[in-house]
Amino acid sequence: MKPIALFLFAAVLPGAEDAPAPVVSGSADVGYRWVSDVGGNFNAYRSIVNLGSGPKLFGLDLNIQDPSKRLFDRANLRAEGWGGDPYNTAHLTLSKDGLYRFSFDYRNIAYFNFLPSYALNQRASDTARRFSDVELELRPGKRIVPYLAYSRDAGSGRGITDFYSDANEYPVATLLNDKTDHFRGGVRMEFNRYHLTLEQGGTTFKDDQRVYTSDLNRGNRSVPLFGETLLLRNLEQAYGVRGDSIYTKAIFTAAPATWANLYGQFLFSRPRTETNYSVAASGRFVLLQSLTFLNDQRDLVMTQAKQPHTSGSFGVDLRPTKRLRILESITTDHLHSNLSFNYNQQQLEALYDLTSRVTIRGGHRYLWGDARVRTPFLNPVQGLESGELKRNTGLAGATVRFHSRLNANLDFEGASGDRTWFRTSLHDYRRLRARARYQASGSLQFAAQFFVLDNQNPTPGVQYDFLSRQNSISAAWTPDGGKRVSVLAEYMRSSLRSNLSYFVPQELSRQESIYWDNAHTVTGTVQTTVPGRVSGKLEFGGAFFTAAGSRSTSYYQPLARFSVPFDKRVTWNAEWRWSGFTEGLYRYEGFRAHQFVAGLRIAR
Repeated sequence: MKPIALFLFAAVLPGAEDAPAPVVSGSADVGYRWVSDVGGNFNAYRSIVNLGSGPKLFGLDLNIQDPSKRLFDRANLRAEGWGGDPYNTAHLTLSKDGLYRFSFDYRNIAYFNFLPSYALNQRASDTARRFSDVELELRPGKRIVPYLAYSRDAGSGRGITDFYSDANEYPVATLLNDKTDHFRGGVRMEFNRYHLTLEQGGTTFKDDQRVYTSDLNRGNRSVPLFGETLLLRNLEQAYGVRGDSIYTKAIFTAAPATWANLYGQFLFSRPRTETNYSVAASGRFVLLQSLTFLNDQRDLVMTQAKQPHTSGSFGVDLRPTKRLRILESITTDHLHSNLSFNYNQQQLEALYDLTSRVTIRGGHRYLWGDARVRTPFLNPVQGLESGELKRNTGLAGATVRFHSRLNANLDFEGASGDRTWFRTSLHDYRRLRARARYQASGSLQFAAQFFVLDNQNPTPGVQYDFLSRQNSISAAWTPDGGKRVSVLAEYMRSSLRSNLSYFVPQELSRQESIYWDNAHTVTGTVQTTVPGRVSGKLEFGGAFFTAAGSRSTSYYQPLARFSVPFDKRVTWNAEWRWSGFTEGLYRYEGFRAHQFVAGLRIAR
């Protein structure tokens, strides 16, 4: 690293060859991963694990200090997961005290999803999504800090989707491509009791999808319809969305008194979108409304939308007495175009210290809003569809510090909904979360957590019933700070029940959609120092998951790691991991694979 840094300085600055050499410290983890031949379903392995063989940069963390302070004072470079893994990151920070701070973040996610049981092989995705963020701050640490920033979110790839025509669906290939660019700039003003941020920005957006086929495709219908065999021969379907937006944002915080804090945010934007859709298909199709058969289908749709969008929030944090704290907040969000949307939330909460060890909390949250949109073109009743949201929620909680080794807290919400927008939204619900932590000794710690959510929507025609529970207990044993041995273990029990009525148009009747799941998850690792001259470290353990219910599943992932230091700067690492996945109803989706990793950790 030192020759490279010296070369860069000499190439950029006159006389830099005489400057002191930068001081470089940090570490790098490099190695190679071998993955055995995957037994079972390879697509299921890629959908869940998706780790491959090859050389890898598992981690990099470099800190550079330049004694000459010509271009920068400090630099930090971090990277993780490079070499073909499904998730990799990079981060770079450059700073010069009082002058600038520059940061760059990059993330790449490779997403693959092709489970054979899902929609009968009719849905698949093999895409990559990349995120980039760049920000430059001028005069960091000063009272007035101007800044400029740019972000990009882009995705592309291919997959399988459905082309729908009356009385039949056809799985076909699709190409995906989308991109959002976000430009912003502003100024932060930092004073003793006040903070103000003013920001102006804008976005540009595009989303393109092509759906196509040139092969004979009979779709999902296996029998003729009124003596006619429905099929698809050729298809070219495409839609493209283009949009842009300009926005103005202001954020402020203030402490006008030692017992009062204020904060708020305001955002106004003017988004605009244009959509173009076209489809050209040939084959044998039907229009059910008129029972007309046809050989070609052509559609062309173009739309435009302008949506002024205003949102804001304001809050107050008051401490009128030493024991009492009052929190008040108001949030509002308004969107007006072909879709008219209004959302509001007001919350009042108080916290009171009964004693030095007991704090109680109580409050109320009120949500209300409305939405209106034009009915779809095919709806026989034209006009506006509307919805309303009204819900009152009671808040309660307590924190108890029994003594220095044991503490617990409890949070509860109970709501009564009058109206809601979606069938599966929170309506009449109760949510309870309890947590406790016990330090049995200096080296032994226990933690426990309990969570339950019970949601009901008794509206006729909906009759939604949802119940979710999650209980866990964990332990950590690290005698002598974990120098020779440490043990981490956790067990979690979870359950889920969902019951929702729905309308079956083919039968003109109502049915119930019932889903239930009972799961157990066990994770644990033991790390110990290997006695003798080797002075290495051995870690073994893993994770086990099993679920019984509508989709019974088991997943095993035992592992073992071994590390041996060659000297203070170089450590050899090795790892074995096994992945095994099975499903009770879909055994053809199971897989199993061994993964071996060997590499070096180089520190400086």
